[in-house]
Amino acid sequence: MSRIEADVIRTERLVLVPQRVEHAREMAVVLSDPALHTFIGGAPATADELRSRYARMAAGPADPAESWCNWVIRLREGEEGQGPLTGTVQATISPSGPAVPPESGPEPWLVAEIAWVVGTAFQGRGIASEAARGLVARLAQRSVRDIAAHVHPDHAASGAVARAAGLEPTDEWHDGEVRWVRRGAR
Repeated sequence: MSRIEADVIRTERLVLVPQRVEHAREMAVVLSDPALHTFIGGAPATADELRSRYARMAAGPADPAESWCNWVIRLREGEEGQGPLTGTVQATISPSGPAVPPESGPEPWLVAEIAWVVGTAFQGRGIASEAARGLVARLAQRSVRDIAAHVHPDHAASGAVARAAGLEPTDEWHDGEVRWVRRGAR
């Protein structure tokens, strides 16, 4: 299976643009509120830290079977449709099993782990839900069968985003978060 690249995704109010190092300065401002880290830990990154992180992400994973797809979320406002950046969505895509299945085993399929974050100033407008739905729809077009996200059990807004994207909570936990999944056709 070859790597999947991030491409532009348009929704009704948003355009998800493949993340570039040049987005770091604006995204550092968008993501500067320490409250964004209440459930995920850490602290806001500086523009330099984001530039470095975005450069590593652009280089891609060491595993050639895995794809890192990262987007910035832009509002489609104004005459040019070029509103402000509001957050990010991402997907780590990988095969479900070995690249060459055993003779008697099932063929591998693609699975994705997704995540999202929207700056505090843009929350409460449905941006994260719309972006996550757009991302899930694009992944389905790319033959990604199963999609998962990890949501802190006390983060009701993030749970609502996961549900809006078609994911359902499971009984599985990872690092204190509930695993939500959307399973595709088998």
